[in-house]
Amino acid sequence: MSDTQQTLMPLHSPEPDANHESPPNPTQPQPASPDPTRTAISTATAPAPSLLHLSFNQDSGCFAAGTDRGFRIYNCDPFREIFRRDFGPGGGTSLVHMLFRCNILAFVGGGPEPRHPPNKVMIWDDHQSRCIGELSFRSEVKGVRLRRDRIVVVLAHKIFVYNFADLKVLHQIETIANPKGLCEVSHLSGTMVLACPGLQKGQVRVEHYASKRTKFIMAHDSRIACFSLTQDGRLLATASSKGTLVRVFNTLDGSLLQEVRRGADRAEIYSLAFSPTAQWLAVSSDKGTVHVFNLKVDSGLLGLDRSNSSSESNPSSPTAVSSLKFMKGVLPKYFSSEWSVAQFRLQEGLQHIVAFGHQKNTVVILGMDGSFYRCQFDSANGGEMTQLEYYNFLKTDETF
Repeated sequence: MSDTQQTLMPLHSPEPDANHESPPNPTQPQPASPDPTRTAISTATAPAPSLLHLSFNQDSGCFAAGTDRGFRIYNCDPFREIFRRDFGPGGGTSLVHMLFRCNILAFVGGGPEPRHPPNKVMIWDDHQSRCIGELSFRSEVKGVRLRRDRIVVVLAHKIFVYNFADLKVLHQIETIANPKGLCEVSHLSGTMVLACPGLQKGQVRVEHYASKRTKFIMAHDSRIACFSLTQDGRLLATASSKGTLVRVFNTLDGSLLQEVRRGADRAEIYSLAFSPTAQWLAVSSDKGTVHVFNLKVDSGLLGLDRSNSSSESNPSSPTAVSSLKFMKGVLPKYFSSEWSVAQFRLQEGLQHIVAFGHQKNTVVILGMDGSFYRCQFDSANGGEMTQLEYYNFLKTDETF
């Protein structure tokens, strides 16, 4: 059977007198209804669940955690648990994604005891406290991305783009083997940009849906390990399986705008994140250090407003370019590399994802051990970041 075939089947309400409804407009957040699966935050002692997945929402103001018992939703600033859905044993959720702060989520079953088969994307309406639809495939779902108007589902060799209103397929994209489910979409309303692996090793495919243009970018010689888009989709940051260099491209013409160096040793890059104004780029890897790089992209060309960022126009803002740059062409490229401005040290080997906080010059770091860090970096002098907050968000005996 082909892995690329899919079926759409509405889920009927568990209540016998209720009928299936089309997904509500996701731009209209609704308060959640009381439900037995909705667990209040309690100080009662209970074993911490096993974490299966972490994801920030589209503006990094919240994050979702998929566990072996269900999922939890947290606010980043101030840090607090918003709610949790505890399905009990057999509630494994390997992927969970929010749609900004509204009542719609998408999740996929996983773990030793999955809530749903791993080949189905469940659309959950927390206002109705139930699943309102599902997307079924012939193979395991590797990734999901949400926009207000689209749902993107990633399989091992194919990507499907659906219209959110009626769950109709709009586009199908063939990719190279994509076991990590790599795919990113822009989030500004009106225009959609999608980035995904191409059909060649090291290639990224960028779809500009407004202009109906496709751009192929040969980003690396090795396979693509991670990438990220700006909110408007005009900038793309990429890292390969080597994990030493991160490259920033213009998605409109595919030009290389900047190259920065994470380090000299191979590393697995876990996440890349642009700041809202694309002034900074954060990188996390298995080496246990989160790096922040200063980007030098012309914000005027990108239509970005950096007027509220004082360090943007500060000529003394660090560039961390090697002092041996004057010998470029004589010494290996390593010595003329641009290095990170700020760093934060974490446990090596543990997977962390990173995003920029809503407070100035801050990053939020989430670990697969349940750790939440908020750190601040010095935009003028760089160096080691300052830890502002730390929580273990899996501990049920903590109140926030």
